[in-house]
Amino acid sequence: MDVFLQGAGDALALSSILSVIGGILLGYMVGVLPGLSRPAALSVAVPLTYAMSPIGAIAFLVGVTKASAAGGATGAILLNTPGEPSSAATTFDGYPLARKGQATRALKTALYASVFGDLVATFTLILLAASLARFALKMGPVEMTAVMIFALSFIAALSGASLSRGIISGVLGLLLATIGLDPESATPRMTFGYIELFDGIPLIAATVGMLAFTEMLIQVQTLFANRDANSDPEGFAKETDKAIHMADIRRVFPVTLRATGIGVAAGIIPGLGPTIGAFLSYAINKRLAKPGDTYGEGDLKGVAATEAADNAVLPASLIPLFAIGLPGSVSAAILVSAFMLHGVQPGPLVFEQHPRLIYGIYVSMIVASLVMLVVGRLGLTLFARVTQVPARFIIPFVVLFCVIGTYLERDTVFSVFAMLALGLLGYVMQRFGYSVVTFLIGFVIGPLFELSLRQALIITNHAPLAVLGHPIAMGFLLASLASLLLFLRSSR
Repeated sequence: MDVFLQGAGDALALSSILSVIGGILLGYMVGVLPGLSRPAALSVAVPLTYAMSPIGAIAFLVGVTKASAAGGATGAILLNTPGEPSSAATTFDGYPLARKGQATRALKTALYASVFGDLVATFTLILLAASLARFALKMGPVEMTAVMIFALSFIAALSGASLSRGIISGVLGLLLATIGLDPESATPRMTFGYIELFDGIPLIAATVGMLAFTEMLIQVQTLFANRDANSDPEGFAKETDKAIHMADIRRVFPVTLRATGIGVAAGIIPGLGPTIGAFLSYAINKRLAKPGDTYGEGDLKGVAATEAADNAVLPASLIPLFAIGLPGSVSAAILVSAFMLHGVQPGPLVFEQHPRLIYGIYVSMIVASLVMLVVGRLGLTLFARVTQVPARFIIPFVVLFCVIGTYLERDTVFSVFAMLALGLLGYVMQRFGYSVVTFLIGFVIGPLFELSLRQALIITNHAPLAVLGHPIAMGFLLASLASLLLFLRSSR
């Protein structure tokens, strides 16, 4: 208890709180602008912490990471422009809500679900770090392959009106995800001589192009179809109700709780990360939808499902980092460099060698969640005013942000061309009824699925029956089979 109080005193010192506030403000700016992802922001922020104390440095970086996750929902809801890939799933219901005049309600739901998921995952980290990390150690390539198959089975659930077109879209996403260097032999595949494609198609270019740029093309088409320059029929409806009512809380809370559990699981299992966690949470919650739910057409449940899972991933990804030294996400991996910069080696001995610092980090994470709630609530009214701007003024600025964001990811014009090409592809797909959602699921899961599958084949010596010796993998495969049969039957 003495050590805990000392750590809490460090975290509640004025310098530490100011570090948290600075990280939250920086994180929100990173989250709102497309292309400036959490890993990129952390990579830039780590050197800035050199002169800080260890607790101040980690508190600052935790604030950046948490707020960028919450801020990414702002662009996703208001402009259909996800701040980062993990916010892409929020556009499915957030943007339709904004167009129906419920932007403030959607932003409030995203903020409250983000804070709830973050706090629950933080307390899970505090209480169960060591025991849950043992579970993470059992997740090898065979188990990860089974998890990816389970995630891909939800393509059938999100295919929309046509199952065949949804599957075609998902396979197309998987196909484009294989562009780049072969993970086993480093042989270029489908690069057509472009060195820029050796690392594959940029994820930011894919998500921004297929969602934001495609939506802007649709809006331009609508404006040209309406020759009356003084009217904007497809703009945002006027907001008449900005409050979150008790009935909304009762509807959304079970989804938020379920999504938080999915996000915690995605954080504990190394390699999944927030993007897969958000998409998987949306797919599962949509599959469990009740009569009257309108997922994909503008439902607060859809916003809560993605944002709670997205924000629960980071605290949960610190569980394997603190307990066994294994980062559970890219953001957690970058945090390792910050720990080592201040002479701390993450792993099992950190609880014995630096208990005061660990307790201080725990308290700082809780403080960061509360500060994120205050900052997000204060800025919410300002953000919601975007809906009052006519579409003909918004479209040029959104396209500009799309270009800048995709360029900043790799500092190359090629990423911009990739975004434009994928935007045109998304426009054609939507015109002919092909699901952009299933395309993005295949594209996001594809690289990790291929890598895990190749490793699993090597480990099992290409023997299919060897999976019987992996009970966790068998459990996920059986769940995949059951869910697929359920989805196919309901589709018929």
